[in-house]
Amino acid sequence: MRQTLLLAALLVAFTGCRGTLSDDVPIHPNLNMDFQEKFEPQEANPFFADDAAMRPVVPGTVKRTGLRTTENAPYYLGRTADGAYVPSIPMEVTPVVLARGQERYNIFCTPCHGYSGDGLGIIMVGNGGQGYGYTPAPSYHTASLRARADGYIYDAIANGVRSMPSYAHSISVPDRWAIVAYIRALQRAQNASAEDVPDQIRAQLETANPNITVQ
Repeated sequence: MRQTLLLAALLVAFTGCRGTLSDDVPIHPNLNMDFQEKFEPQEANPFFADDAAMRPVVPGTVKRTGLRTTENAPYYLGRTADGAYVPSIPMEVTPVVLARGQERYNIFCTPCHGYSGDGLGIIMVGNGGQGYGYTPAPSYHTASLRARADGYIYDAIANGVRSMPSYAHSISVPDRWAIVAYIRALQRAQNASAEDVPDQIRAQLETANPNITVQ
């Protein structure tokens, strides 16, 4: 009983302190972060012979964006040294790259562009078919987008285009190219001809479906 009364008294005391103002100096026992031993930019530092706190770059180091030169602009920027979009992906496209591109595309691109790249993602056709007021996403299967350079699609991912925002903060450089490769695969799948099917597979398809001729 005695402990209960003590606890109740403490609770009332703490509750009564809420919202009160005081002119007393706040108790701040740890001042380590308030008074740091440091040198501001342009400040003198007697530790070094030149008395300068700001030090020159250590020989052999490269800043994070230092590798992005005109020589590797096709990979990092999707453009040639003269600023034109690169016509094709500047890296080897393998099944692993395509699988990665599909994964990233399904995460970042399908909400607007749809799983097949037809521009009918959930953002565009959801809400009972009314969409959510966004500018309609284009289909990748139009003749104009099929004719675009690979660098154009990369640039759209990195920097955005029209109402589409930039995804540079979410999608890394190699993943952007992987998505470009997968978009090209979607375009090829939707606009393929008989010549795109290997002879052996074409024969297998026609054997399995006697009433269908791959043309």
